[in-house]
Amino acid sequence: MGACVLVAAMLSAWWVKSNLYASPFSPTTLTEREQQELNAKLDRLQGNTQSAWTSPPSAGSAESKSEGRLAPEPYTEDAARRELRITEKELNALIAKDEATARRVAIALSTDLVSVKLVVPVDEEFPVLGGKTLRLNCGITLRHEAGRPVVALRGVSIGGVPLPNAWLGNIKNVDLVREFGGQGGFWDLFTKGVEDLRVLDGSLLIKLRE
Repeated sequence: MGACVLVAAMLSAWWVKSNLYASPFSPTTLTEREQQELNAKLDRLQGNTQSAWTSPPSAGSAESKSEGRLAPEPYTEDAARRELRITEKELNALIAKDEATARRVAIALSTDLVSVKLVVPVDEEFPVLGGKTLRLNCGITLRHEAGRPVVALRGVSIGGVPLPNAWLGNIKNVDLVREFGGQGGFWDLFTKGVEDLRVLDGSLLIKLRE
């Protein structure tokens, strides 16, 4: 009996330390090659090259003139620039650009699901939990269905304990795009601009419309 009580006390102490006094995450870093690949993906989407921002064109390049200015060229559209596949590691590395956010947010990607871990400091004046740092987990359904994106909160938990839907404003499993997409706001613009959106195991695919 005494051993059971001791084990229960130790598990309770571990749960409290892990979830009510949570330590910050370690920011994700990329190797030089991985960073170059990520830059290339973002460049395709933005229609720019990283070198265009960091250094002027070389004197012999097709983009330069003798005065060092960019040479004019006809406008073209490359369909490949509208499609972006980003890995879970690359996504976390983008978050790590802001160190404070990187220590509080971590994202995992699996089929049709974005899982987010959050370390959230609680205001000192908040009842019971004031001054503590909570570790939250939430799941977001993300996919493309019937020609439009589907975005829905699957749930939120603290230390593996799911929060009641009522505490979340009764929005669990509510398709936010369907609910708010016809009002001309963000979700409407988002739907009209996305041709395909898929979350795979470890990667996110976004394809923009023409």
